[in-house]
Amino acid sequence: MLAVPTANYLILSAILFTIGVTGVLIKRNPIVIFMCIELMLNAVNLSFIALGRHFGQVAGQMYVVFVMAVAAAEVAIGLGIIVAIFRTKETIDMDEVNLMKF
Repeated sequence: MLAVPTANYLILSAILFTIGVTGVLIKRNPIVIFMCIELMLNAVNLSFIALGRHFGQVAGQMYVVFVMAVAAAEVAIGLGIIVAIFRTKETIDMDEVNLMKF
C-alpha cells in the first residue's frame, strides 16, 4: 500500500488555509466569512492530524477535538449574533451594518 507523504497533507492544508484567509478578507457576507473561518480551522485540523501521524503521537488528534469544540461554539454564537443583527438592522451586509453608529 502506498503511503501519502506528510508534505502533501501540509501543502493541501496551506492551500485550504490561504483560501479561507482570502475569503475572510474579500467577502462581505458574514455567513461566507464564517464558512471561510471554518475552512481555516479545518486546514489546521488537517495539519495536526498529518503531523501527529508523521511523528507517531496522538497529541495532534487531541488538539483536533479541542479545535472542533471551538468551531462548534463559534458557529452557534456567530449565527446567534447574525440573527440578532438581522432582527434589528434588517440587513446582514457588512458594509451597511455598523453597530458603532447611532
